[in-house]
Amino acid sequence: MEDLIALKYDRLRFSDDEFYDFCTQNDNLKFEREPDGTILIMPNTGGITGNLNFELNVEIGIWNRIAKTGKAFDSSTMFRLPSTAVRSADVAWVANHRWEALSVAQQTKFPPLCPDFVIELMSNSDNLKEAQRKMEEDWIGNGCRLGWLIDPKNQQVYIYRPQQAVILINTFDNPLLGEDVLAGFVLDLKGLAGEGM
Repeated sequence: MEDLIALKYDRLRFSDDEFYDFCTQNDNLKFEREPDGTILIMPNTGGITGNLNFELNVEIGIWNRIAKTGKAFDSSTMFRLPSTAVRSADVAWVANHRWEALSVAQQTKFPPLCPDFVIELMSNSDNLKEAQRKMEEDWIGNGCRLGWLIDPKNQQVYIYRPQQAVILINTFDNPLLGEDVLAGFVLDLKGLAGEGM
């Protein structure tokens, strides 16, 4: 994410409600927030990345309509993490019991929880080290149970689980399994190597 712009407010730190209002008042831009209050302006995606993001969301959406075990979210959804960071993933999923434990007000704004599952899809402008840091510190470090960092350009997948070493897969020949988090979900990676699934 070399091209994102960081804004630092030395004397001002938005509360969660103020940050939500700030984002909704500037809904033509996409923001995230660091634990220290730094606001990040996030870049939009290009056509190929946007298409792959959409296809990944469709795959999760179809599985989730059948499984009915949680709620799935696209890259526009921000989550207020336990670290106070506010982040969005390209794909996110939350188990029903955790989602239903939130009030309607919490569900309406930036849900105050970490998703159980996330996918981050790297684009040409993304920096691998920054993407890995986000996976480790923001998602897994805040309670995510399973995360996939997918690099279509190099046909690599980094699989993240709590308190386990990261697994690197150097091929798109084999599908990814949702394990005990997304029971029964299978993602065929072959389509990600081209311009669509």
